[in-house]
Amino acid sequence: MVQVPVGAYDCDVLVVGGGIVGLSTAYAITRAKPGTRVTVLEKEPGPARHQTGRNSGVIHSGIYYRPGSLKARYGVRGAAEMVKFCAEYGIAHAVTGKLIVATERDELPRLHALVQRGRENGIPVRELGPTQIGEYEPEVRGLAAIHVGTTGVCDFVGVARQLAAASGAEIRYGARVVRIDRRPDRGVAVLTSAGDVVRGRVLVNCAGLYCDEVARLTGDEPEVRIVPFRGEYYELARPELVRGLVYPVPDPAFPFLGVHLTRGIDGGVHIGPNAVPALAREGYGWGVVRPRELAGTVAWPGSWEIARRHWRYGVGELHRSLSKGAFLEAVRRLLPGVEPDDLVRAPAGVRAQAVLRDGTLVDDFLIREGSRAVHVLNAPSPAATASLPIGREVGRRVLDMLERASS
Repeated sequence: MVQVPVGAYDCDVLVVGGGIVGLSTAYAITRAKPGTRVTVLEKEPGPARHQTGRNSGVIHSGIYYRPGSLKARYGVRGAAEMVKFCAEYGIAHAVTGKLIVATERDELPRLHALVQRGRENGIPVRELGPTQIGEYEPEVRGLAAIHVGTTGVCDFVGVARQLAAASGAEIRYGARVVRIDRRPDRGVAVLTSAGDVVRGRVLVNCAGLYCDEVARLTGDEPEVRIVPFRGEYYELARPELVRGLVYPVPDPAFPFLGVHLTRGIDGGVHIGPNAVPALAREGYGWGVVRPRELAGTVAWPGSWEIARRHWRYGVGELHRSLSKGAFLEAVRRLLPGVEPDDLVRAPAGVRAQAVLRDGTLVDDFLIREGSRAVHVLNAPSPAATASLPIGREVGRRVLDMLERASS
């Protein structure tokens, strides 16, 4: 066991995870209390290699989320702050607005409910009829839509790099956490895969796809398990078919937004993602299988409950994963003119979805505290959008913990 000797600290705060949430936390801590020593441990050779760098790059408005929830509050606030941050540091971004389009009559009540939710969350929305849809997106067809003007796109990897630089934290890449020794009266000591021991007063767990495992290494039971869902994308060979961002009306029973069209800051248009079970926590393709991780997912009772409740939805997602024709059919609901050759495979991402023992998909950001530790246990989309407020909240808890420890 790694030991934590009295008085021998390499840093005040030890952050596990160099994605956008971990780096935002480091940034928030050093901004709130200059002089605080922060070390970030990231197992990859650079920042933002997983959820941060493999999403569609959308700055979400916050329209989807339950009023009063962390996702709603941090999403709305974070979108405005992210645009300001990108402008301040010269990071590529654009406020494009987006359309949420109903293509079937049974979607109209859900679309109208989104209008109300948007207003409750303080988001300006404009309701559109079929003709008005064409004014924004000439190739898109629908019965009705809403336009959300505060949605945008940005380079989240660039944001993560800037956060790392501006934080002044020590960033150690290639430093996978192997073991953690947490002593409530002293602090934490972490053994990395490089053989180094790093000692800090407080640990912050922003490990994303592995956050539940890091919590258990610390000695805290997270009471959730990360169940990985792969999101597969295509790129549109004729990007001129789409001007901006186009989304379907989401099913409120799921945390996934459905196959949508996203014109990125590079001018390319991504289509996706779907949502299929991944066979590894970093399972970016069907050929990536890690038996230990898969066994852990299968052993969690919540995984079986998800399968039992939502098997019909899951079958449809699997069909779209295995059949380009089925994926094309889903896209054509929004974009009728798209042809098979227009869809070119693009890199996939994996969503770190926290699931309770009873099969409930955690639908809000989840932050929990232990002795000398703060764990971010659910931070999928829109966490990149909301990363600045999330970082401040985690940072506030960490600084309070440090103050209590020193008193």
